[in-house]
Parts: sequence; C-alpha cells; structure tokens
Amino acid sequence: MAQTPGEDVPSNPLRTIRIEKVTINIATGKSGEPLEKAKKVLNQLTNRTPATKKAKKAIKDFGVRKGEPIAAVVTLRGEDAGEFLKRALEAVSNKVGESNFDDYGNLSFGIKEHIEIPGTKYVPELGIFGMTVHVTLGRPGFRIRRRSIRPAKIGHNHYVSRVEAVQFMADNFATKVGS
Repeated sequence: MAQTPGEDVPSNPLRTIRIEKVTINIATGKSGEPLEKAKKVLNQLTNRTPATKKAKKAIKDFGVRKGEPIAAVVTLRGEDAGEFLKRALEAVSNKVGESNFDDYGNLSFGIKEHIEIPGTKYVPELGIFGMTVHVTLGRPGFRIRRRSIRPAKIGHNHYVSRVEAVQFMADNFATKVGS
C-alpha cells in the first residue's frame, strides 16, 4: 500500500515509550519498629504489601549488620504505576532535575516527607518518612533481553535515551525539567 504525499505516516508501535515500573523505597537503616512503620506507610500509600531489603554489608559505625532488614520496597506496574507517579510528582511540584535522569531513560527522585503526597493522611503513630521513587521507562520488546528462554540483545537505538525520557515526562506528566 503506497503512501500519498500529505498523508500521515503511521508511527512504529515498537517505538512508543511506556512506564515499565515504579519502585518506591523507604530505607530506615535499621530493623525493628521503624521498619514496620515504614511498611505500614508504604501499604497506606500503594495498597500493596511491601517487601523488605537486607543490608548487603556490615557498617559498624551505623550499627548495621550484614543480612539485617533495613528497607521496605514496593513495585508498581501498569495503571497503578502511572497514578502513583502523578501523585508523587505533585509532591515535588512536578519539577525534577536533569541529573535525575540516567542515560537509559530512567528517572529517580526523592520525597522528603511522605505526607506531601496528595491524598495521604498523617498518622501520628507512624511518623513521617522520606522515600525515593524510581521510574523505569521502556519500549515494547524490552522483555527479549530478560526472558529466560532465548534471551537476546537489544539494539542501542531501541533503548530510551535521556532526551526521549525528558520529553516523555514533559508530555505525559507535565513535568518541568531543570538543572
């Protein structure tokens, strides 16, 4: 089927950028009651059961032992990821720095107090926690490199660049990117 001049050329569906996942991390630095409170906060924010992350090495000055649970993490995918990302970006006034993007189009930013996220109620028993939000962007076909049967390499032009990620965030989430 030939294209006539002036007719719009359909875009390649494999070039569309999408949110693969949003990971929310609260690192308490110690196990016990603070970690349990952080888990409750994450559950309150996302309606998901958080997983715990253990210390990779011992840090004597901070009193952290290797293998001790020190952080709570939740991973969101699909529509839940987009909805939470909108709320999280509102907590930072829809502004992120240029340095928050990596060369593969991923974005990370921090929120100093979880109660800044719209729709979050302050619970005095839990306290206030800071968190980091990591956004992984991708394109259809990225699964090829992670699948267990016949994994394959992805061409460099199929990765999401920093410029494309900034444009995606500006178009879909009205995010201002500054230095």
